[in-house]
Amino acid sequence: MDGQDGLQDGKRLPPEQMRCRWDNGCGMPLGVYISVPFCRTKCSYCNFASDVFSRTVFERYVDRVCADIENSPQVAAETDGRLERAVDSIYLGGGTPTVLDAEQLERIFGAVRSQFEVLPDAEVTVECAPGTLTPAMLESLLRCGVNRVSLGVQSFVDHEAAAVGRLHKRATVLEDVARLRAAGITNINIDLIAGLPHQTAESWRFSLAETIATGAPHVSVYMLEVDEDSRLGRELLAGGTRYHAHFVPDEQAIANFYLVASERLSSAGIAQYEISNFAGAGFQSRHNLKYWTRQPYFGFGVDAHSMLASATPDIDAVRFAPADSLEQYMSGAGLQRTAVSLRAALEESFFLGLRLTRGVSLLELAAEFGEEAVANARAAVAEFVKAGLMERRGDYVCLTARGRLLSNEVFERFILTDGVAP
Repeated sequence: MDGQDGLQDGKRLPPEQMRCRWDNGCGMPLGVYISVPFCRTKCSYCNFASDVFSRTVFERYVDRVCADIENSPQVAAETDGRLERAVDSIYLGGGTPTVLDAEQLERIFGAVRSQFEVLPDAEVTVECAPGTLTPAMLESLLRCGVNRVSLGVQSFVDHEAAAVGRLHKRATVLEDVARLRAAGITNINIDLIAGLPHQTAESWRFSLAETIATGAPHVSVYMLEVDEDSRLGRELLAGGTRYHAHFVPDEQAIANFYLVASERLSSAGIAQYEISNFAGAGFQSRHNLKYWTRQPYFGFGVDAHSMLASATPDIDAVRFAPADSLEQYMSGAGLQRTAVSLRAALEESFFLGLRLTRGVSLLELAAEFGEEAVANARAAVAEFVKAGLMERRGDYVCLTARGRLLSNEVFERFILTDGVAP
């Protein structure tokens, strides 16, 4: 986006004149996300809308998802969204999509391709639990055009993985990586979690070294979340010992693990580009960047969120999502819809954009939302720069290493009140 488009005498142009971010001709194709909430086992740390279900449920779920994909133009119209047909990223997450039968997986991809124009260079990602990549599944992924696989490794230390319910071993991961490469899929992500039970500084360095040794060009590092939405989280909050909760490292150790990961991955040429994500040159996740840069995406399945440009001039975008439980979703529960005002869009631009290592451009935000609106947030920026949580890089402002550890506290300050940052 041209940094000055949208400003006229220092004021924001009318929305109908400031739609380049959303226009079809401005390089903004759609991202498609499909939720597959099925797993072989429910990991103790998991707080997602996924669980273990009978395989008899799979077919009905796939039928419902395919019907939703076919019905996407009507859904977009009913929610006041503008639907882009060109798609440059598809992401199947969960859960574990590779627990589906090959035929079921191919039906989902067939539904997407029949409804949307999937661009030739589209990034097509499927999340896989190590050990689920059977020869038949690998062949199916290739037939579906999958060119990126995300492996839920979490730890290369077998007893750490087992402690949280993972079914694979280190050798399984290495075998999967080798078979993916032999099949021609070299764009591989490895997920790691800092803070698993029994994890130590030494075992964490081992997992990082093994990750780097695989040659995977993308790595996601998440710090263990402690909340009521997971069994391990509830046990930690209660001070109990089930699920190995009393062997979870303390907060300072987890923070140190994260900082060590950033240093070691960066030294290996896998640079941090987002709070939890690291990639070699040219391997950043196109799909996930859509979320952080507020590009349009359409989600299908349980708890799959969407954001489309609004067809109403004074509304920036519309967000909507189906039920977050399988039972409610399958029973036909309605969508939850939220209209994103221009002010809310500015807030999102700050706290989503600040997740990125490059940060946000104040010049671009002023061009889109008006200098006065952005000026209201400059006091918060100055305060965080002084506190060492943010820094300036030319026109960009971004989080420091310490700021990334305290990112939620920073983001809260960019929720505007009456147009003024608190």
